[in-house]
Amino acid sequence: MSNSQERDPNKKPETRFATKLIHFGSEIDEHTGASSVPIYQASTFHHHDIFNPPVHDYSRSGNPTRQALEDYIAVLEGGVRGFAFASGMAAISTAFLLFSTGDHVIVTEDVYGGTYRLLTTVLNRLGIDSTFVDMTDFEAVRAALKPNTKAVFMETPSNPTLKITDIGEIAAWAKQHDLITLLDNTFMTPYHQRPIELGVDIVLHSATKFLGGHSDVLAGLAVAANDGLARRLKQLQNGLGTVLGSQESWLLMRGMKTLQARMEHSERSARKLAEWLNAHPAVTRVYFPGLADHPRRDVHEKQSKGYGAVVSFDAGDGERAKAVLSRVKIPLVAVSLGAVESILSYPAMMSHAAMPPEVRQERGITDGLLRYSVGLEDIDDLIADLDQALNG
Repeated sequence: MSNSQERDPNKKPETRFATKLIHFGSEIDEHTGASSVPIYQASTFHHHDIFNPPVHDYSRSGNPTRQALEDYIAVLEGGVRGFAFASGMAAISTAFLLFSTGDHVIVTEDVYGGTYRLLTTVLNRLGIDSTFVDMTDFEAVRAALKPNTKAVFMETPSNPTLKITDIGEIAAWAKQHDLITLLDNTFMTPYHQRPIELGVDIVLHSATKFLGGHSDVLAGLAVAANDGLARRLKQLQNGLGTVLGSQESWLLMRGMKTLQARMEHSERSARKLAEWLNAHPAVTRVYFPGLADHPRRDVHEKQSKGYGAVVSFDAGDGERAKAVLSRVKIPLVAVSLGAVESILSYPAMMSHAAMPPEVRQERGITDGLLRYSVGLEDIDDLIADLDQALNG
């Protein structure tokens, strides 16, 4: 056997996604052989040799449990380095602080309400300007370019109307203009969609949602596609101190191990729910990328391996939507999504309450719009429950 054919006994074979979820590189503690990453509940670390400091010296700057999580998400997203934050908005806020006074960013128009609030009430005060555009219209994106534009922020499928942005098209155009591309991948997760492989520079997650999956941890993640951006994000994470604690890091890793199984089950149910809603006389419109008539379904299928587990639908008006919220018995009526239990949300008063009513209307977030995050319950029970709520 030639040298080029010799196998490295320490090199792990390339594996598929389901295997990576369980065997991600730090799943076994190297010191004890424990089958779970230890929770290092320490704020600081002893220097045995002052001239050779330890890898970790202070938990704001780095913690072994958090490091295992950060390595984990980098493996799943295919980036060079991951970063764990105290919430999804902490991750997004930190990423936006890559930019400076006088800079301009182009943003998906029906972006998550918290991101909209950050851009329009905080970053604008710091002199970071933003233009919201319908990213299903590539010409609108191109027209939004200014001499001081530094970045494009995408959310696809968007929240809550599930509009589809062509990731590769936008990323290629952005590179031509030396723009940084950022993408919120919360809805799809790296199981369904890996934006870095499509040319995106930074991928962001509210890990509170599908990655955690159990409504028991608040967390955010970011993954950088190259070393330069990774160094800048690390500097910001350390400087701002917006880090995830060791307990939450451990909980998140535990939740992520079942990501594929949960997503597969919830997506099957979401498809059935979307088709049922599409035929219901009390529903005026259904948003789900898996429906045959969903706008730009072909684009979504080109860049994603599945349709996700979120279905939005319009009950007709605000009063009908509120009546449904008061009648359902099974799902949580709550903020958030992506959990083992189904969650029914009212964007106008919850996730997008920070948007002025006229802005919501312009972006299709009507007073009758409801967002259903499908969990792991029996789908026939969920449908029966929603049927009585719609017909009550």
